[in-house]
Parts: sequence; structure tokens; C-alpha cells
Amino acid sequence: MLQIKRIYEQAEPADGRRILVDRLWPRGVRKEEAQVSEWMKEVAPGADLRKWFGHRPERFAEFAGRYEEELKVGQAKVQLERLKAYLESGPLTLVYAARDEEHNHAWVLMRVLERSLSR
Repeated sequence: MLQIKRIYEQAEPADGRRILVDRLWPRGVRKEEAQVSEWMKEVAPGADLRKWFGHRPERFAEFAGRYEEELKVGQAKVQLERLKAYLESGPLTLVYAARDEEHNHAWVLMRVLERSLSR
């Protein structure tokens, strides 16, 4: 089972392993209250891509393509492989802070993970 959730939503036992996948720590959330197993900043979009996207829905399709390319190299690729391994061992929830619940990097990351599992 794989899902995404905003960090501001209540954690539930069904979430399984909760991984924060944002490059920056979410505002207003204390680390003790976050209930995340791990913070994987390296799997988040790079600063330049994040700034270019600016959470503008009209740029989401291009953002998704660029982000998927980032996930193929360097530390992002290493972290992506770790996420795949976690998913094989039980439920995984990708936790993010973006306000837009439809146009964000966690959706892209979830889609990439789902595709890798179906292969």
C-alpha cells in the first residue's frame, strides 16, 4: 500500500512507515509532533526546479517531467531505491507540506513508485 498525505493531517496506524519527502521542513510543525520515520530531503525536487514551478498548476505537467528526470540521478536515485525497498516491506506514506493536494511533487513521486512496482 502506497499513499500520500499532508504533514498537517493526523497520522494513523494504517500509514505504516511515514517518510517526509520535502526539501524544507514544513512550517509550524515541530519535529517531535511530525510522526515521520525519516526525512528524505534528497528525493524532493531541486531548488531551481521548485522555484521555477512555484506551485503553478499550469506548469505541473512540465514540472512532473523534469522532476522524474531528477529522480534518475545522484542522491535522488539512491533515495528512490530506498523508498522502493520500504514499499516492498509494508505500507508506505509519503508525507509532504504543499497546500495544493493535486499539483505537487509527492503525486509525481507516488506515480513513479507505482510504475516501478508494476514492472
